[in-house]
Amino acid sequence: MSVKDILRLVPGIMILVSLALGVWVSQWWLLLAAFVGLNLLQSAFTKWCLLEDILIKMGIPKE
Repeated sequence: MSVKDILRLVPGIMILVSLALGVWVSQWWLLLAAFVGLNLLQSAFTKWCLLEDILIKMGIPKE
C-alpha cells in the first residue's frame, strides 16, 4: 500500500468512526469529523499534509 492509498484510507475511516461515535456515544465526536474535513481542505490549498510526511519518514513508498 502506498502513501497515496493511505492518505485516502485514513481520513475515510476517521470520518466514518467519528460519525458512528457521534450517533451512539456523544455528539461531541462529530467534531473529529469536522477536524478531518478541515484538514483535507487545508491540504488541498497548501499541498501539505502532516500524515504524508509521517508516512514518508516511516519508509512507505509514495506510489
